[in-house]
Amino acid sequence: MSAIAAMCEQLIKAVNVMMDAESNQRYRLEALKFCEEFKEKCPFCVPCGLQLSDKSQAAVVRHFGLQILEHVIKFQWNSMPQQDKVHLKNCTMELLKNGTYPILEEESHIKDALSRIVVEMIKREWPQHWPDMLKEMETLTSFGVVGFEHCHDTQTELVMLILLRLAEDVITFQTLPMQRRRDIQQTLTQNMDGIFTFLLTILQQHVDEYRRLVGMQNNKVFISHCRVGIATLNTLAGYIDWVALIHITNENCHLLEILCLLLSEPELQLEAAECLLIAISRKGKLEDRKPLMLLFDDVAMHYILSAAQPEGTGHGETRYTFLKRLCQVLCALGSQLCALVGSIAEVEVPGNLNKYMEAFLAFTTHPSQFLRSSTLTTWGNVFRHEVLSKDPVIVQMAIKYLKATTTNLVKTGFPSKNDSPACEYARVDFDSDEDFNAFFNSFRAQQGEVIRPACKIAPLEAFQVAGEWLQYQINTPLDTGNCMSKSGEGFCSVLSPSVVQWDAMTFFTESVMGQLFKILDKEKLPVDQGMELLQAVVNYETRDPLILSCVLSNLSTLFPFILHQPQFLPKVFYKLFPSITFEIVEESKAPRTRAVKNVRRHACSSITKMCRDYPDFMMPCFDMLYMQVKKLFANELLLTQMEKSALMEALVLLSNQFKDYSKQKAFLEEHMASVTARWLSGEMRSVLWDPASFLAFVGTDQVINEPGSEDQMGINRSRISFCVYTILGVVKRARWPTDLEEAKAGGFVVGYTSAGLPIYRNPCTEPLLALLPNLLALIRTHNSLYLPENQARLSETFKRAYDVMDVEKNLILAIPQPVLDVYDSPVYKSSLERMQGFFCTLYDNCYHVLGNAGPALQQDFYTIEGLAEKLLGSALIHLEHVPDHRLRPLLHILCKMPSSGQWCSELYHLLCPLLGLLFSHLLQVNFMLSMENNVASLSQRTAMMYLFRDKVKHGPYKQYLRNALFISDMYMTLLAISFNSLSWRDTTNCQRAATLVCWALLRQVVGGNLLPEAVTWLYASVLSALQMHGQHDGCNAALTQLALLIYDALRPRYVELRAIMNQIPNIHPEHLEQFDQKTVDPMLQKVGEKKRKDQFKKLIAGTVGKPLGQQFKKEVHIRNLPSLFKKAKPSKDIVSDSTKAGLVELFSPEHDDH
Repeated sequence: MSAIAAMCEQLIKAVNVMMDAESNQRYRLEALKFCEEFKEKCPFCVPCGLQLSDKSQAAVVRHFGLQILEHVIKFQWNSMPQQDKVHLKNCTMELLKNGTYPILEEESHIKDALSRIVVEMIKREWPQHWPDMLKEMETLTSFGVVGFEHCHDTQTELVMLILLRLAEDVITFQTLPMQRRRDIQQTLTQNMDGIFTFLLTILQQHVDEYRRLVGMQNNKVFISHCRVGIATLNTLAGYIDWVALIHITNENCHLLEILCLLLSEPELQLEAAECLLIAISRKGKLEDRKPLMLLFDDVAMHYILSAAQPEGTGHGETRYTFLKRLCQVLCALGSQLCALVGSIAEVEVPGNLNKYMEAFLAFTTHPSQFLRSSTLTTWGNVFRHEVLSKDPVIVQMAIKYLKATTTNLVKTGFPSKNDSPACEYARVDFDSDEDFNAFFNSFRAQQGEVIRPACKIAPLEAFQVAGEWLQYQINTPLDTGNCMSKSGEGFCSVLSPSVVQWDAMTFFTESVMGQLFKILDKEKLPVDQGMELLQAVVNYETRDPLILSCVLSNLSTLFPFILHQPQFLPKVFYKLFPSITFEIVEESKAPRTRAVKNVRRHACSSITKMCRDYPDFMMPCFDMLYMQVKKLFANELLLTQMEKSALMEALVLLSNQFKDYSKQKAFLEEHMASVTARWLSGEMRSVLWDPASFLAFVGTDQVINEPGSEDQMGINRSRISFCVYTILGVVKRARWPTDLEEAKAGGFVVGYTSAGLPIYRNPCTEPLLALLPNLLALIRTHNSLYLPENQARLSETFKRAYDVMDVEKNLILAIPQPVLDVYDSPVYKSSLERMQGFFCTLYDNCYHVLGNAGPALQQDFYTIEGLAEKLLGSALIHLEHVPDHRLRPLLHILCKMPSSGQWCSELYHLLCPLLGLLFSHLLQVNFMLSMENNVASLSQRTAMMYLFRDKVKHGPYKQYLRNALFISDMYMTLLAISFNSLSWRDTTNCQRAATLVCWALLRQVVGGNLLPEAVTWLYASVLSALQMHGQHDGCNAALTQLALLIYDALRPRYVELRAIMNQIPNIHPEHLEQFDQKTVDPMLQKVGEKKRKDQFKKLIAGTVGKPLGQQFKKEVHIRNLPSLFKKAKPSKDIVSDSTKAGLVELFSPEHDDH
């Protein structure tokens, strides 16, 4: 036995061991190691690979033999003698001709492996060393289309696989060096006419044979032709995406005609639809796309619409997939229609637009929620189109779409249910009810975006649809369905039929009415019909919280109609006020359900919204509203702190309409009297100023063993929260009149700045300033709670009271909250959860007060004596102990403070000491963040980037940055934070910092005397970030640009940057020398900006790190061949190239291009 035969025998045994499911793991690993070592080291790879790939071998052995040959071509081709390359190529072509079984018998993975081998050779040798490749491929296919030699259809399918994989590697994945890719792509482009003719001929021949045998689906010849047709269509799909449009529209769109015809062939329609979709989705010049409008002709439209018609019973996953593609085809047609009609291409509205829109509407009303959602973008584009939206066909379609939406908005079709035709489709599209619910929420929001432009086209018809639906729901008895509510018998759950209908109708009504009041003049508004609807809503009575919440939404939506009939306003209030104190069971000690809480909050926020949006209209009811609020506040336990805060904000908003400083000030003092008395009391002062007293007061030193036991200190926490909520509500809402004359007349203007701008005073200033010291004490106390001695005071029950809440974690990580079947369950919270919520909300609200104090009080706040020291001693104390995630509200107030450019000087003196301390702290934790990847660090990164991104560009903040140059320590700290953040494990942060922050900061100081060590560190930070994030295109571009800016600005004065460049792996010293000389001496630079940037990118390419999946992958090297398409640049020296230098020759046409 020869050495090759012996080796083959061992390889066959090893392959069988690897592929045998019963093999021992150790033996399998040894066999794998043997096979891998063989591929790397054995000199018999080619003969063994050819012998193993013979079709007499088992399929797994043949596949391994083909893998050996592929490995040889990938990693040994460059070192192989020419005769060995030719031998391997000839043997491979022989395998293509005679080394496979008939098309239906051959394994698909064998065909794939064989096609890969050929493509790898093409990538290395074509066209320079293998000019006849395309002819050889064409010759191979002749076996499959002549006479009845159907057993050779495998060769045709193999050629299709080769051409497809070649296009994918060269165009889609671009797995070749640039020159080789350019050579192959240009050669393909030059031969594209022949390639397309060849592909269409193959397709036509096999489709003709396929049609001749229709009805013989079990016939092998029929299946063979079908298989080749599918392979050809797949190959066409790989080329249609990038070839010149002329090849697609050639011969009056012959290709598109064939594809439309194939839509009626069940076995080929899916692949034909894929090709058609790619072709119609092409971008390019509008003139080049005009021929695509032929698809709106009767014949093409007939075939497209016929293919969408249902066939027999059952849905079938393949058929459903085809319908998705066909829907995408219609959407792409709509995109081309919107792009071409009304453009410079001068395309008219198609004559059979109605037929197209009817087909599109059919998909919009299909049971599949996914298909419905796929049409929304096109509907929106059509309704917003300047020309199409005025067409009578589209006007009628807008009305039909609005009516269809009344069905589409209803949340039905959960995968786990069988109560709708949509359920069967949902089981294909979604893994769970939660997935479907998340999709449907997005789907509903998208529908709202389409309803609005549809309303602009037919506003009155939209109002009529909304009104009829609302009246229908009011008159329809409640249907709780099979989903019994946990709230009690007779109540709906969130999935009850009545709830999903009311919910959908409410959303539709909100979308329609929101547009109606914007686009219709007052005279054209259907006031009588609107008031009739409002009357019906007010008169509707229900005790079901889920339905009542929808009723309140409709009440708010229809409220603007009252502006035309003010006498109806008291009835609205009488509807809202009982809902503020809504309970399912009066005086129940059980926690309220989420649905009940929503009703109460909904009623409070509705009143606040009315006072905010219609203050002049609501002002006559101020006294009545004030009296009602007083009654509600009389019982301290009747309302939650959030509900009380909303009602107080409504009163403050209305008080702004007094337009009288003294009157509004008196009201606010009266309004806040109880809060002021409690907040400034001796008991509260002792609690707020001492951490130990505060912890005892709120109950964190107590041990609670029984989950259901009453929280004795809850009332104390409630009182503190109410005080802070009240302060926040007043500072957010109390303002002076926007009209200067009204402000002057009301006593709000106290002077003018040197620039002539008015200086206002806020009527809430005095009461708020009196409360500020205790608020700052509370903030200081809150920061002190994180000290070890205070943490030791926490009882075992509340040890985790300062941890990040689950809600916050989900918010930071963008994890949606579960919303199914939770509305009717009582919201039971543990003592720990309530305490966590208290600390979190209180901490945030305190900082929100500070953040709003600047815009509200302006000079009265910024000129407080010793304000900077007071903030340093409260908001910025003990930062080393405060958890990172608690820094977010602190940074938030720093973003709000510089919002008024009028007080730049005061801001500067206030912010400098604050930011100096803050930046020093952030720098200390910054390097730890570079190594962390937890929720807390993510929260801090988000907050820091929010500060830097939004405020570096702000006018007053720019002035502050320039002033801060004189505070060098603070500025360099800020620089260090920004550049160090480039290497956080966060690509979004890296890109934003590199683009918006780093250079904006560094540019301010590049002209100064920076230490060489600092310059070295800054530049190395950018290169380190490239090593971590450079594999991401967005980060790579931003970091490369930043590195180039730094090198250009600082290299002439800092030779240390050249030393860093010398350390970059694989850098070419001669190229670096040339680039460096041009940087030092700008007079030597003659290249354009883009070319210079490309040169720099190549120089630092060695710093770019690889993704983890690529770090241990063996490199494939493909050598460049002599370029076929490189053109020599013509000489521009006319005189030296010519023996005749006369005027005639100098101005001859030959020199025009120079």
